[in-house]
Amino acid sequence: MITTHLKSSGAAPTIVGVFSFRYDAHLVPAMLASIEPMVDGWVCYDDRNANSVFSNEIRRRGLLLEAARETGARWALAIDPDERYETALARAIRALTDEDGPCCYTFALREMYGETVYRIDGVWGQKRQARLLSLQHGLCQPKDQLHLPWSYFIPDHRLIDTDFNLYHLKMITRARRQARAALYNFLDPDKRMQTLGYDYLVDEADAAFEAIPEGRGYDPPHDEDGGLWMPNVDAR
Repeated sequence: MITTHLKSSGAAPTIVGVFSFRYDAHLVPAMLASIEPMVDGWVCYDDRNANSVFSNEIRRRGLLLEAARETGARWALAIDPDERYETALARAIRALTDEDGPCCYTFALREMYGETVYRIDGVWGQKRQARLLSLQHGLCQPKDQLHLPWSYFIPDHRLIDTDFNLYHLKMITRARRQARAALYNFLDPDKRMQTLGYDYLVDEADAAFEAIPEGRGYDPPHDEDGGLWMPNVDAR
């Protein structure tokens, strides 16, 4: 269920990638290639044997971070198979880990509407995710909920914004946008986890877009397969 891979069996790693996969397992190789220059190894959770439509995310994330700490790593870089950090992060990430106190670095989350275009109007241009997480001051286990930010596992942390982008590929196709809204409406019909609700994921009124600036792209390039990468609850 948990697999650990380290580049070296010698000194303890500084940064390990952490991720889980299930419906998006086929996206893992490209994701690993993208973070290879940024990490000293990775820890993953294979969720393909789960019985429910959506397994306990809080439990999965807690197990991943505990396993990352067990490697001796001081930092975890969290990512999903359908995400890519901009490649420039590789040149800066070691300097970020010089920070001593418990902290979590945040990245601008870019919801992609094409391989090189993301949405910027309203809430779309404001999304940030804390993904580079300090491990050396211990972990805490938040209450089980449908979804919580990774930073909730880091006790007494402070958030530090970076200028780097995190590109989310799941939103590229309209079919996936519709499936994502349907999934979260199915999992959280009373909007307890997000008062905004989830229908906004398919609302394209007044949509505005921006192309990835030169020099801020991701690698390897995205190879669109047209799949959903998630359960289709409308087909149940």
